[in-house]
Parts: sequence; structure tokens; C-alpha cells
Amino acid sequence: MTLTLDGPLLLAGAGKMGGALLSGWLRRGLDPARVVVQDPGPPAEVAQLLTDNGIARSSSVMEALSGAPAAIVFAAKPQAMDAIFPDLAKLAGPRTLVLSIAAGKTLSSFEKHLGAGAAVVRAMPNTPAAIGRGITVCVANRHVSNEQRVMATSLLEAVGEVGWVEDETLMDAVTAVSGSGPAYVFLLAEALAAAGVAQGLDSGLSAQLARATVSGAGELLRQSEQSAAQLRQNVTSPGGTTAAALSVLMRDDDGLPDLMAQAVAAATKRGRELAG
Repeated sequence: MTLTLDGPLLLAGAGKMGGALLSGWLRRGLDPARVVVQDPGPPAEVAQLLTDNGIARSSSVMEALSGAPAAIVFAAKPQAMDAIFPDLAKLAGPRTLVLSIAAGKTLSSFEKHLGAGAAVVRAMPNTPAAIGRGITVCVANRHVSNEQRVMATSLLEAVGEVGWVEDETLMDAVTAVSGSGPAYVFLLAEALAAAGVAQGLDSGLSAQLARATVSGAGELLRQSEQSAAQLRQNVTSPGGTTAAALSVLMRDDDGLPDLMAQAVAAATKRGRELAG
């Protein structure tokens, strides 16, 4: 399905996540002539993408835009938002969707720079968006129309799955689970490889085994209609090697479920602190 917009799109920030979004939009057929990018120094691969598609990268976006944008997508680093947002907010028209993927920036932090009735969506993607396999969760303010929700979903589906929550306070938990979650999985692969070395495996082979096992199990989970719990049980023969390992990982007092609960709680708490 071709991605079309009723007006230009302004992308503020073309780093790794902004570049992943832009690449996804182009794959879905978005007209490059509709896109204006503001970024003083995008990574080389993103700069090449802009050049290859004739996309304007301008410090004076007012001159580059042919009218009020259909959407302004803020993909700059959170610490840069306060500096760039006030000027860019002036470009928003009455029908412009303001879509932010800046971690920790609340709906109210955007609304204070915008006129009454501005439509704002806050989104939290994760790093697998770089290969089109991310998941993004969104929350909208009360001014976002059904049509603008569809627009936001379409823009974000270019890099993976999309979900919505109605309570913005849940975004800290979302960040703790899916936003930070890839790091937990990478740590699992790292620890699994190290454990193999401790049992005598060559480090290269052990790393290969861990990487293939984590990625393969993840793909099986994605494609299967069975729950993660059922898939785990399918692998576990009573009295076998997997059961022996799980008896350690699933201990009540210091097992993986308890550690994961503590980790997600810590990340959620930190997210609330950063949001102020």
C-alpha cells in the first residue's frame, strides 16, 4: 500500500531512527518531493539516501516547504528538542500532525509551544526499526482525529508493528519493556555466549551459537501462534537438560522472572524521573 500524505512532511532529525523512518517511507512509495529534512549533520548513509532521492535538507525549512506540512516528525535527540522545537512549531498548520519519537518528552511539553487545538502524538519505537522489525507504541492528545491516528500508524508501520495506549503514564512502562528491551535480549546473547565458553566452547563458536539461537528463537516466537510459555514447554523434556537449566533460571527468589521484573521496574522508574 503506497504511503501518501495530503501535504509535505517535515522530518526534524535524520539520525539512526529518523533515517530508518525515512527509508521505510520511501520503500512504501512516499514521494521524495514531499519530504523536507532538517538536520545539520546526518550520518553518511542517511546523507546518501537524501542525495539519491533528491530530498531537500535545509536549515531554512520555511523556504523549503510549499505550505503547512501534513506532518512534522520530531526524531531529534531529546536534549536538542527544546532548542529546535519552538521555531519548527510555528510551521504547524491547523491540520498538521505533530509526531514525536523523542524519548521522555511528554505531550504537554509539545503542547506548550503549539496553538490551541494542536494534534500531537507521542511515540516510542525501538531499535529493530532499523531493519523494519521494530515495534512502536503511541499515545495521542485529545485533538488528534481518527484520520491523523491513521496517518501516524501508517508512518510508523513503515518500520514495524504499531500499538496504541490511551493513558500517557503507561509510556514509561512501554519504554521499559520494548524501548529498552532490545538491550536485555543482547545481554542474554552475551551471557549465553560467555556461559558456553565457561563450559569449554571456543569463543567464536559459542558467540555464533548464542546469536543464532536468540535470533532463531525470536523468529519462531514471531511466527508461531503459540504463547512464549507454550513454546518454552515444548522444548522442555521432563528430567532433561533444558529442565535442569530452567530449574536455575526460574527459581522463585533469584530467577530470571524476578530479575526481569526488577529490571523493568527500574527502567520505568527512571523514565518517570527523566520526564520530570
